[in-house]
Amino acid sequence: MSIMLIIYYFLIAFVVLGLLIFLFFSWSIIKGAPWSPTSKEKVIKMLSMANIKSNELVYDLGCGDGRVLIIAAREFNARAIGIEIDPIRYLWCKLRIRVLGLKDKVQVIRGNFFNEDFSKADIIICFLLQSTNDKLESKLLAELQPHARVVSNRFVFSDLHLIGKDEEQEIYAYDLIIPKS
Repeated sequence: MSIMLIIYYFLIAFVVLGLLIFLFFSWSIIKGAPWSPTSKEKVIKMLSMANIKSNELVYDLGCGDGRVLIIAAREFNARAIGIEIDPIRYLWCKLRIRVLGLKDKVQVIRGNFFNEDFSKADIIICFLLQSTNDKLESKLLAELQPHARVVSNRFVFSDLHLIGKDEEQEIYAYDLIIPKS
């Protein structure tokens, strides 16, 4: 094989790899919120603030690489469902779940979480934009059961009942119980 042919194949591989990397990081920006991975320590704090009981069902809206799902299943013995619109992150998340042997406890759905039913959720975890939280709030109020909790990273919900917050880490925990006046 000539050196020119090797260089040609290398350049094609480089361009394809570059395109895949671009798609990996840009799909969410095109379709919704940009992907910004949350540290393991912050995920544990969020899940702790949700007061998860064993075998409860946790939904992660815009689950990215699945880290919330994995930690919920492994460290909190929860069942978890992630919803991801980005096809590349969805596939990456599915692969991680399979490799880690969590497919019996964790499910990943490719799609728009506005089209999903949350009525069986015990806990909703989200790291979205404020405008998305604003649109999502009425859906949560309409579909979640009274015992359900919602934990949001960085952005707030104005009509949910705040039960805890960590201002330093910008984590807000809510339930659906309306306090008596």
